[in-house]
Amino acid sequence: MSNHPTVHQARKRFGQNFLRDPGVIARIVHAIAPRSDQRLIEIGPGQGALTEPLLDAAGALEVIELDRDLIPGLRVQFFNYPAFVIHEGDALKFDFAALAAQGETPGKPLRVIGNLPYNISTPLIFHLLTARGAIADMHFMLQREVVERLAATPGSAAWGRLSVMAQYYCRVDNLFVVPPEAFTPRPKVESAIVRLVPHAEPPHAAHDEALFGEIVREAFGQRRKTLRNNFKGRLDDAAWAALEIDAGRRPQTLSVEELVRIANHVAGATP
Repeated sequence: MSNHPTVHQARKRFGQNFLRDPGVIARIVHAIAPRSDQRLIEIGPGQGALTEPLLDAAGALEVIELDRDLIPGLRVQFFNYPAFVIHEGDALKFDFAALAAQGETPGKPLRVIGNLPYNISTPLIFHLLTARGAIADMHFMLQREVVERLAATPGSAAWGRLSVMAQYYCRVDNLFVVPPEAFTPRPKVESAIVRLVPHAEPPHAAHDEALFGEIVREAFGQRRKTLRNNFKGRLDDAAWAALEIDAGRRPQTLSVEELVRIANHVAGATP
């Protein structure tokens, strides 16, 4: 069949690396544990390595695919699955909240799955977090370094803006590493599987989440500066004393709770 997906060449501009290892695929599907009463959305199905076992387990699956050359092959490959739906488009611009509100089960939260290219992984996660109210959980294969940043702990080298924002909104589980030989073409880096489960309510709630985001960006914009220097003009020594935070510390030592406390103090001090 001339349009079978196996003839597709991985395209560098889409950052495509196709998963091939059956053992790794089975382990990922087991971690996701899809069921027939759930609404599954796969971002970037590629050549359908995860798509087929997900469809077999859940009976229904919607996919978002940007590469038009892959879509005819996916239609052929899964023509005998009536509940297989392709949304052609860019996941970075996709309205996930609107998707959850549509279909046969409007309002059912989405379970989002994807093997995400490195070049879009961080902006896509931030985009998905804006629709977190419509999402039950997310399972992603990412570059290992990105997963380590998502799941990092305060004080570690990997702790930064991505760690804080992801953990403010979600529980983050670093599940397991996927070696380069599981893919074609073989990438130069290791990958890992991460699970993100949005909190019903953040454990430490910011009064103004937009301001909280600004505070986090400022904190990690100049990681080597002390908090006193980083927030000069926002917080004085009296404020740090009231917050019970040592202004001589570096930003990467701050926990999510402490950053929320700083943001809430600033919010209260702002007219």
